[in-house]
Amino acid sequence: MRLKDKVAIVTGGAKGLGRAFALKMAAEGARVMVVTRKDMDNLKETVKRIEDIGGKASMFQADVSRETDTLAMAREAADIFGKIDILVNNAAIYDGIKLKPFYEIDLAEWDLVMAVHVKGAFLAARAVFPYMKDQGYGKIINLASEVFFTGSQGFAQYVSSKGGIIGLTRALAVELGPYNICINCVAPGFTDTEASRGLADLSKYDTTRTPLRRLEKPEDLTGAALFLASAESDFITGQTLLVDGGRAMH
Repeated sequence: MRLKDKVAIVTGGAKGLGRAFALKMAAEGARVMVVTRKDMDNLKETVKRIEDIGGKASMFQADVSRETDTLAMAREAADIFGKIDILVNNAAIYDGIKLKPFYEIDLAEWDLVMAVHVKGAFLAARAVFPYMKDQGYGKIINLASEVFFTGSQGFAQYVSSKGGIIGLTRALAVELGPYNICINCVAPGFTDTEASRGLADLSKYDTTRTPLRRLEKPEDLTGAALFLASAESDFITGQTLLVDGGRAMH
């Protein structure tokens, strides 16, 4: 098992990508704390699925845009499992966002997306840092997006926030490196999740622009996240790994 005896925190773990990451890491031996802001019923289901495969999990309710919540999250994980090795910053505002021109985007929505995506990743990383620093090891995985590289019509708040995450990742890679903490991004393409189904008709998604000619599934991302969480990537930091079937290349 590639994550045997490791402890991981996965934010946005109630469903979709977060649940997929949590299940994959648990299957590889990690003890996992899954976190959500409000979707507690689905979070309980994630924990149940982890336990059904013989894994160990706990759950925690937190708004990652609030410093008090992220500090409590990290403290709870350390209290339950004794340490923190891995943080997956997956929490996102995506479901329910309506595509519209940048000049029509509600400013409160802009602020919320930035608060959860950029400030949330910043606060969560800062919350786990003391634990990773003390043990001289850690892995932080942020979620960016293919749209940072390609742009996206009517989605300026989301695209901008994902660019902010990539910038944050690079800045923190420089600061965290001396403590043997690696921080990287995975950048998915448009993925078949509950949130995506609420945003668009997936049957109309044009896969002809994707060299692998199909829509991405959550399970397509878990290998990349597992690699970045494991010892196999101990000399990789500050990088963004596109996992989108070749739709964007850099």
